[in-house]
Amino acid sequence: MTKSKLEYIWLDGAQPAQQMRSKTRIEKDFSGKLEDCPMWSFDGSSTQQAEGGSSDCLLKPVFICVDPGRRDAYLVMCEVLAADGTPHSTNGRATINDDDNDFWFGFEQEYFLWDNDIQLPLGFPASGYPAPQGPYYCSVGAKNAFGREIVEEHMDLCIDAGLNIEGINAEVAAGQWEFQIFAKGAKSAGDQIWVARYLLDRTAEKYGVSVNYHCKPLGATDWNGSGMHANFSNEVLRTCGSRETYEKICEAFAPADVIKKCIDVYGPDNHMRLTGLHETQAIDQFSYGISDRGASIRIPIATVESGWKGWLEDRRPNSEADPYKVAAVIIETVKGAAI
Repeated sequence: MTKSKLEYIWLDGAQPAQQMRSKTRIEKDFSGKLEDCPMWSFDGSSTQQAEGGSSDCLLKPVFICVDPGRRDAYLVMCEVLAADGTPHSTNGRATINDDDNDFWFGFEQEYFLWDNDIQLPLGFPASGYPAPQGPYYCSVGAKNAFGREIVEEHMDLCIDAGLNIEGINAEVAAGQWEFQIFAKGAKSAGDQIWVARYLLDRTAEKYGVSVNYHCKPLGATDWNGSGMHANFSNEVLRTCGSRETYEKICEAFAPADVIKKCIDVYGPDNHMRLTGLHETQAIDQFSYGISDRGASIRIPIATVESGWKGWLEDRRPNSEADPYKVAAVIIETVKGAAI
C-alpha cells in the first residue's frame, strides 16, 4: 500500500483579487488520474465564500499534475461549488464557453519578486531606487538580474509537473520577471496558469520572498507595471487568411460597454497601469494595430506574415487578473463578432 499527497488548490472569495488556498488530502493507492480524485469540501466562512451558519463549499477537481516538489504527490486544481453542487459565484472557470477547446490561449504572466523586509522588489535598496530601467530586461549578471535562483527552480518545477510552460525572462523593472503558459483550450490555459502561480508562490516562500502580482506595486512612478497579456485564437483566426475578418473581430472589442466588461475582469487597479505610457493604451480607450505594443490589442507581425492566419494579443489584462475570467470575456466577444 502506498500513500499519496493530493494538494487541492482553489480560489477564495477575496476582493478585489481572489487568492489561492490549498490543503492536502492523503489517498491510499492513488492512480494519479483526475477521475479518481474525490470531491472534497472546505469551510467557506474562512475564505469569504459562505456564512458561518452554512459554511460548507465543495471542491470539484478539474486538473491534475504531478507535484515535483513533494514525494508521492499531486497538484489538483479545483472549481468551487456551492453546497447544492452548482457553481459558486466566485467560480470564474464555470463561465468559460469553450467546451470544444476551439480557443487556444497563451498567457504572459509578469510579476515582481518582493523583499519582505524592506517591502520593495529584489534588487532595490532599502531607500531610493536602483539605476533606471533599461539594463534589466532579459538581463544577465548579479548587477541587473535579481532572484534568478527562484525563477530557474520554478521553471524546472513547471516542466517536471508537465505544465506547458513556454519560456521565462527578466522583465523591464528590477526584480520583475515573466513566464509564459500556452494551452489548447481556455480552461486548460487557466488551470495551468493558476497551478504555475501556486508553484511560484511556494518556491518563493522557501527563499523567504513573496511574489507580488499587483499591476503597479511601485505606485505612480516611472517603473513598469505588470501585465498578463492574453494571446488568443480560434479556428477562424488560425485559418481565415483575411485582414477584414481580423479587423471585424478587433472592432467587436471597441464599443464602450464591451470595454467596460473587459476592464471589469482584467485585474484590479488597472487604471494605475493602463495610462497610455509604458507600452499601454489608456484604460478608457480602445485601439488595435499591427505590431503595436501601445494598442489595446496587438496584431502580431507573425500573423500578418502568415497571410492573416494566427492570433491576437490583448495587452490589457494585468498580472493579478483571473485567467478564467479573462478568457471567458474574450471568447464571448469573439463569438459575438459580426463575421
